[in-house]
Formats: sequence, structure tokens, C-alpha cells
Amino acid sequence: MLGGFIGSNNQQGADWGENLLNTVAGNTIRHLFTHSETVDVQVRCQPSSKLLQGSIDSFKMSGRGLVIRKDFRTEEMSFETDAVSLDFSSVLKGKIALKQPTQAIALIKLSEEDINQAFKAQLVRKRLENLSIPTLTALSDGNPVSFSEINLELLPGNQLKLLAQADLHHSIVPISLSCTLVVAKRRRILFEDIRFEADGIAPEWHSLSETLTHTLGEVLNEMVDLDRFNLDGVTMRLNRLETQGKYLLFSGYAQINHFPTNA
Repeated sequence: MLGGFIGSNNQQGADWGENLLNTVAGNTIRHLFTHSETVDVQVRCQPSSKLLQGSIDSFKMSGRGLVIRKDFRTEEMSFETDAVSLDFSSVLKGKIALKQPTQAIALIKLSEEDINQAFKAQLVRKRLENLSIPTLTALSDGNPVSFSEINLELLPGNQLKLLAQADLHHSIVPISLSCTLVVAKRRRILFEDIRFEADGIAPEWHSLSETLTHTLGEVLNEMVDLDRFNLDGVTMRLNRLETQGKYLLFSGYAQINHFPTNA
């Protein structure tokens, strides 16, 4: 059938191929996410006849309400690749196979609400609960320490305020802190310049709460590493982040070695 398109009407074949690629890519990307509100895929190829040889100028995806691994929702996500070389015969089989790796510019938008919801995910909770922290052994009578009820508020200038509570086995201690979000080594998000906020904390808790504030900061700084969230065949790297109202915006790039097959 493909030979008939090429032999009789090359442009028609290319247009058909472009539509097919859009459909296959859209379906493939949707299956990477537990849930997606919208996913839009656009292929740019001039002249469009190049597509039949597996060569396209760029591939762009934009989506809203994309949920990764059941618990991690992104308000918006988009990426646009460099030139892509793919095996067009794989598209005819409903798949996408790259002939060589490619890179893409990536933009991610997270809402304050979704970030707070992510703190309730099992993958995150297990890194916040039943922790053995040597510096807190005396305070907790040797029992594990857990942090919970985390609520984060995004502020201008990449600042945030965070409320939480610490379970020291014998008491529940309120925590309040402010800090600055920064990108480290293009793959980690760090909570820097952590400051204990005494307002709203009863005076009798100040000393203990301040100690636990910095401990929680250390725990959080070991958590957000993009390598733990990479999709199959895709490596994400960040260039910058920015708070914008109730949203946190990331920009960076993705190295795509092969088209992911699972989330």
C-alpha cells in the first residue's frame, strides 16, 4: 500500500503518513500516563515527502493534566524535538522506533495543589516516615521519626513556605519554614537557605521545632531527583525553575534514546 502512495502520488502519501504518525504518536504518548486530560501532537516536515523516508524536522507534544505513576500530576507539559530520524515501517505497525537518539526542549508546569497532593503519594511518604536519624536519637528516645501533614505555599522569587508536623513517638511537633528553590546539577531540586518561621508556633516548641525544621530540610533535599522519575528511554535535565503565582515552572531538555514504552 505504501508503495502505491509513493508511486502514484508522493504528496498524498506523505500527508497520509503525517496523519498516521500524529495518530500513532498521540496514542503512544497517552499510554505513558496514568491519566491525561488532553494530548496534542504535531509533526513538522518540509517538504512533507521526507516523512516517507523517516525524516522529520521536529516533533512537538503538548498536554494538560498528565498524571505520572498514578500520583504525580502536571498541570501542563510540552516538548519539541530537534530533527528526528525514525523507522517509518514501525509507524505502520502502530509503534515509533527511532533510528538514532534525539533531544527535545521541555517545559513543565506544576500547580501548588498538585505539589501538595504529591506529598501524599506512597512513593514520597516512604521517604518521610519511620526515619532513623542519628542526630534526633535523644529527642525521639531512639524511635524512628516521621514527617507528615506537609503543606507548601509558593511565593514570588522562587521562595516557598512550608508547614508540617514531626512525630517523635512521644509528641507531635509543628514545623514552619521558608526557603528558596534552586536547581542543582540539572537534575535535582534543592531547598536552600532554610529558615525557621516562629510565627504560629507556640513558644514552648520553638527550640525543638527549629531543630526539626533543618532536619526536614535535609530530608527534602535528598528526595527530588529527576532520575527517579525518568520514563523508559528518556533522560530529563533542568535548566531553570521559576515560581509564577500558584504555579512552579520548569524548563530544560530531554534526551530521547528510544520512544518510551511504559510510564
